[in-house]
Amino acid sequence: MIDIEKAKKAFKNFLNNYNKNELGFKLKIVHTYHVVDNAREIATKLRLPEEDIKLAELIALLHDIGRFEEIKLLKKFDSVKFDHASHGVKMLFENNLIRDFIEDDSYDEIIRVAIDNHSRLAIQEGLDEKCLLHSQIIRDADKLDNFRLKKEESIEEIFPGQVKSREDMENSTLSNKIYETIKNKKCVDIHDRVTPLDYWVCILAFTFDLNFKESYKIVKENNYIDISIDRFKYSDCETQKRIENIRNIINEYINTKLI
Repeated sequence: MIDIEKAKKAFKNFLNNYNKNELGFKLKIVHTYHVVDNAREIATKLRLPEEDIKLAELIALLHDIGRFEEIKLLKKFDSVKFDHASHGVKMLFENNLIRDFIEDDSYDEIIRVAIDNHSRLAIQEGLDEKCLLHSQIIRDADKLDNFRLKKEESIEEIFPGQVKSREDMENSTLSNKIYETIKNKKCVDIHDRVTPLDYWVCILAFTFDLNFKESYKIVKENNYIDISIDRFKYSDCETQKRIENIRNIINEYINTKLI
């Protein structure tokens, strides 16, 4: 059985191993708990059994555990240099840290696979039904909170060590490859990001990888796309045109998913 409250207490104890004043640290704690809430909401609306709902919450609680080590070591988020998902899996299972969060080992494979897949460009092929389901839930829950982050948090916290100010974003342009990827309704490969605006627009492209209709409803209801785009005044005229085209492409795509 999964005791999610006990797991949350273990998570708080785990965080004591790190410097809570590091830039990005508090953001990731808040993010984690929001992803837990999102996972529960998605799993509940899918009418899953209570144990699967708790499992979705537990995976969400642990999905970014590798991020705290990333902040400690790199002083920034850099998914190209540091694979926080695979590092989190190693932390949990190579050192048996997972037992701090759940005594029963019968869910270990699902937890491992879901965490390992949560930030990939695409879910690995050949997963069994349960591993696939929980990989889809955590990916949607995570992406939904990334939309919230872009609405509420400061640029310095979102991109510690990479984007220093609002002006960096507003004076940035969008790379051709990123723009073409979005026009083709595809998620952005993190290795293709070059400019500050590439990093921002990469999040908008998450829309093309949501798995559940309920997730699209959440994006629509919170107006995440328009709010994220309108957060900045883009100084370059061509960039302004591209951003407006991206707005239309993504909002139309969301509407097709809600039919």
